[in-house]
Amino acid sequence: MQVATTLIDGVLILSPKVFYDQRGYFVETFNQKVFQKCTNLEINFVQDNQSFSEKGTLRGLHFQKGQHAQAKLVRVVSGKVMDVIVDLRVDSPTFGKHIKIILDQDNHQQIFIPRGCAHGFLVLSETAIFSYKCDNYYNQQAESGIIYNDPDLNIDWQNQDMRSIISEKDLSLNTFKAYRQLC
Repeated sequence: MQVATTLIDGVLILSPKVFYDQRGYFVETFNQKVFQKCTNLEINFVQDNQSFSEKGTLRGLHFQKGQHAQAKLVRVVSGKVMDVIVDLRVDSPTFGKHIKIILDQDNHQQIFIPRGCAHGFLVLSETAIFSYKCDNYYNQQAESGIIYNDPDLNIDWQNQDMRSIISEKDLSLNTFKAYRQLC
C-alpha cells in the first residue's frame, strides 16, 4: 500500500495493491496491520457504512461533534465521485481549507479523514456505491454539517452541467461562519 499526504494534515490518500489477471482483479481493501504499518495510526474502526447514489447527488458536508467525532476511511466501490474534505480543527494551520480528490472504481484509492474534518462528495458517474469505515459509532444528537455551497469555503463542486440531488437536511445545514462562532 502506498500512502500520500495532502494539504490537510492527517488526511491521507491510500493506494492499495491491485492484482490483475484474465479474470479481473483482486484488491485487499483493508488490513489492520498493513494500515497501521503504512500510516503509523492505531485506529479501531467500529462501523462500516455504504451508500448508493445517482449522478448529481451531493452528500455533505457532514461531521460528528464532540466525543462522537469520527475518523473515516472512505472509498468508491462502483462509479466515480469528487470527494471533498474540510479541516474544521481550529488549532490546525489549515483550518477552513478544503481539498478535493477524485475517487473511482478504477483507481481504488481510499482517503483517511481524521476526526475534526467535514466530509462530502458529488457523484460524477451515472451511479456510485460509496463505502466508509468509522472509528466511532454514529450518534444522531452529534450529527452536524456545513452547507455545501458556503461562500467562505468557496468549494467548486464542478456540477454546473448536471442536475444536483441534495437532501432537504443537507440544504438546511449551517454556514462555516456559524460554525466558527460556536468554536
